[in-house]
Amino acid sequence: MRNFIFTLILLCFYQSASAQVPGYPFSTYYSSQIYQGGIQNYAISQNEWGLIYVANNFGMLEYDGSSWRRFSLRNSTKVRDVLVLDTQTILASGQGEFGYFQLGQNGRLDYHSLIDQLPDSLQNLDEVWKIYRLHDQIIFCTLDVLLLFDHQLNFVSTVKKEGGAFESFHFQNNQLIINHKEAGLLILENGTLSGLEMATDFRENIITGILSLSNSRKLIFTRDDGIFLYTPSGHQAWSSDLSKLSLQINNAIRLKSGDIVIGTQRNGLFILDETGSIRMHMDKSSGLENETVLSLFEDLSGNLWVGHNNGISLIELSLPFNRIDRSIGLSGTGYTANFYDGKLYYGTNNGLSYQQLSQGGFEPLKEVSNTTGQVYQVVSVQDILLAAHNDGAMQIKDPSAEKIEGQSGVWNFIPLKDHPNYLIGGLYSGLALYEIDGQQVRFVRKINGFNESCRILQQDRDGIIWMTHGYKGVYRLELNDSLDEVEASFYGSENGLPSQLLISVWKINNRLLFTTEYGIYRYNAQLDRFEKDRFFAPYFEDDLLITSMVEDPLGNIFYIGSHEAGVLEKKINGEYQKNTAIFNKILPYLNDDLQNISLLGANEVLFAAKDGFIWYKLGSNSLPTYSYPTLIRSVVLTGSSDSLVSLTTSAYSNSDKTLKVSYNQANFRFEYTNAIPNQENNTQFQVWLEGLEEGYGEWTNSRVKEYTNLREGQYLFHVRSKNIYGQLGLEDSYSFVVRPPWYRSRVAYLAYILLGLAGGVLGYVWIEKSYRKKTARFKAVQQKALQQKESALKTSKEEIERLKFEKLQVEIKGKNKELASATMHLINKNSFIDHVKLHLNSIIKKSKNNEVKNELQKVVVSIDRNIADDKEWEQFEIHFDQVHGDFIQRFKKSHQTLSPQEIKLSAYLRMNLSSKEIAALMNISTRGVEIARYRLRKKLEMERSDNLQEYILKF
Repeated sequence: MRNFIFTLILLCFYQSASAQVPGYPFSTYYSSQIYQGGIQNYAISQNEWGLIYVANNFGMLEYDGSSWRRFSLRNSTKVRDVLVLDTQTILASGQGEFGYFQLGQNGRLDYHSLIDQLPDSLQNLDEVWKIYRLHDQIIFCTLDVLLLFDHQLNFVSTVKKEGGAFESFHFQNNQLIINHKEAGLLILENGTLSGLEMATDFRENIITGILSLSNSRKLIFTRDDGIFLYTPSGHQAWSSDLSKLSLQINNAIRLKSGDIVIGTQRNGLFILDETGSIRMHMDKSSGLENETVLSLFEDLSGNLWVGHNNGISLIELSLPFNRIDRSIGLSGTGYTANFYDGKLYYGTNNGLSYQQLSQGGFEPLKEVSNTTGQVYQVVSVQDILLAAHNDGAMQIKDPSAEKIEGQSGVWNFIPLKDHPNYLIGGLYSGLALYEIDGQQVRFVRKINGFNESCRILQQDRDGIIWMTHGYKGVYRLELNDSLDEVEASFYGSENGLPSQLLISVWKINNRLLFTTEYGIYRYNAQLDRFEKDRFFAPYFEDDLLITSMVEDPLGNIFYIGSHEAGVLEKKINGEYQKNTAIFNKILPYLNDDLQNISLLGANEVLFAAKDGFIWYKLGSNSLPTYSYPTLIRSVVLTGSSDSLVSLTTSAYSNSDKTLKVSYNQANFRFEYTNAIPNQENNTQFQVWLEGLEEGYGEWTNSRVKEYTNLREGQYLFHVRSKNIYGQLGLEDSYSFVVRPPWYRSRVAYLAYILLGLAGGVLGYVWIEKSYRKKTARFKAVQQKALQQKESALKTSKEEIERLKFEKLQVEIKGKNKELASATMHLINKNSFIDHVKLHLNSIIKKSKNNEVKNELQKVVVSIDRNIADDKEWEQFEIHFDQVHGDFIQRFKKSHQTLSPQEIKLSAYLRMNLSSKEIAALMNISTRGVEIARYRLRKKLEMERSDNLQEYILKF
């Protein structure tokens, strides 16, 4: 009980001795090489989109959460101050120049000078140091004069103070307070300057800051003379932890939390509470890269931006985490920690270190000697601090450690429930027994009966030890009465466990929980089996493998899982409120070897990290309340050479014009971001090109999206973001139109319609004409076919007629031949009768008998009377010419000198008769025929080589 009370007293001291907490906030340093600017940063501001603006030696810097841009004044001089007037207007001032940057139609920040509005006598300015917005006035401050403009940035008037120059300018509670070299502190009211009470007391001081503690109490910070508390009744040095320090103060601001941040020339920055107690001091030894602080700014999320003489720092004061690492001199990977006897111990792979908690906070880190190497556990038992080490068990006696004789390779210690003066040590191989003898711990023996690696041990309410092995399963270990041997029982998948892999055991709610790959289990002693734990089922998914778990004195449960970390915050009714989102910040930093959460006290733990530890206190901070919007930063037409068409936060810009591009340029690259500080690699984005895609795609870390060869049409590009806490940023969008190619334009389609109509008409005409032609061709074919048929019929008829004619001709010819032949026979008969007649006349002449003569004379008369006239030849000519094509008539006409006998010879030759036949017809000899033929040749004037009969046949 005495030890318990002492521990509670120490915890109370730890909680109340100082508001300072161990370690330092997460921070990021941006060097001049990163932001591509000058070395001095005089002022910082921010707009409601989260964009950070910095007054830099090389111009005005803009930071969008992932990249930096730089903008110059008209004379490209140093920028001394920046002030965000609205989301599209940023006031800036510098050497001999002041004005404003405004978002233009193309999304660029264009600079507009205001110096031209001043009278000629005022235009030759030196430095414009500060810019303030006071009610509806904008005030530009020089060392000689205040330049007053209205809210529309029209010049109104000037304010001067004779008898000296202005020294510094300060804005508090919507009041502009000016330090004048002669008059001291002055306040600007209704366009005039009036002095504060006892204002002249500060005319010898260089005032670097004025902050209000209340309506009547102000803190006045001087560069070289410290800090004063100013009240209407007077002023005095402010009693604070800085009083004894010799500091050169450059500036001071008050945070939303009420704390005060002071920037110095050579000592970094201090964070104090209202009482003057130091909460935090950051300099080069604690991770602040540059100790000269020229400007301070608290952003929308409660983070602190620090402008240095060289570089810019972001300190994430809004997070409920502090890093305990090289910033305090701690090196190595964190494994275990413990708060004991006013000291915070850190066990790493490099040994054991500690920080003493004193009235002023945590003192510098010290090492515990003789602990070099891997430390697995730091635990206090009966006011004795022990370390489980790779080299064995160690007892910590500051400032060194004493090695306890015995086994090496100790994972952990647990006191035995029924044997309060004994400890069990889990070894690389088996168990060891240790005894507490007064204030000394000694090794007793190695316990027999079990030789497995015992990294995770817990003891249940019955004193039974449970050990879980990473890939073997669960072991139930029962010590015998003499504490020299254990009886081990193995439990695996056959005993209700989902598998034998990656099982751990933790003591939560005064009972043992077994975490597995597939949920949380508990041991049912009555059934001697494991079963699902239903109490925690609503809080943890079955696929969450819990690798570390601890319960604080208030019942809050902190845990690390395979894909999340968090806390179950215990409520009044005994249920839990699960919080995980805020822990997404530290997941990449956690130790992935032996994950561990070390309990420091109620609501307060240390997470073992790859580099040191991460401190967390429940309830100190919650999720960020400010939601940063998603911003489209640029729209580029890509191709052989990229063309920037818009440098914009499109949906929030003042441009209402829709970009229209030609079809052959429809290759886009969108660059977008979210200005969430220090989440360059963690913010995720979803995009959707309406007009091409059905909806949002997958979440990715990419801040660029490209589209190529888009078809013509109206498009709307959407992008939204999600921070590491799962909070969605407002969507941004950008609309554009891709014009169709000339052959798919409206004019082209109209032309196509007209051409189509014309083509239709022409087609109709052509089809009609073709139809007519086809019809005509068909008719012609039919006609031709008919004609061919008629011709064939006619030919057939003609052929029939010809055949008939030829047949008739043949018949006629035959008949003519027969007739000719008959005629010749008749001629021959007549010749014969005539011969007979001559012979009878000869007989008559020779006969003596008159009676015979008379009778013969009667016969001759009868012959003469019966012989017809010699018309046979004429009849022969007629029939002959019918057969031989009027040969006799043609031959006579051609050869008129021929005699009848020669005509007859020619006719006989035409009939192709032989000489003998001709001789008989002509009643001449064959020799006479030859002679007649010769004479005929002569008359026909034929050559000897010519054939007479052939000539006559061809005639």
